[in-house]
Amino acid sequence: MFVKPKPGLQIRDPDLRDFLPDAGRDVPETPYWTRLLNVFGDVVPADQTAAPPPVAEEA
Repeated sequence: MFVKPKPGLQIRDPDLRDFLPDAGRDVPETPYWTRLLNVFGDVVPADQTAAPPPVAEEA
């Protein structure tokens, strides 16, 4: 599922160990993300096409 943080919040991604970007990210449908979405409302569903493409790192 593709989610983004509610405005003004920083949500930690337990798998990648960073913060969920403001533009959103595709995350696994685990109890952690489902709870943040349905119970706490800390993340909201987002349109994946609205997210900017990932920046490629140069070697």
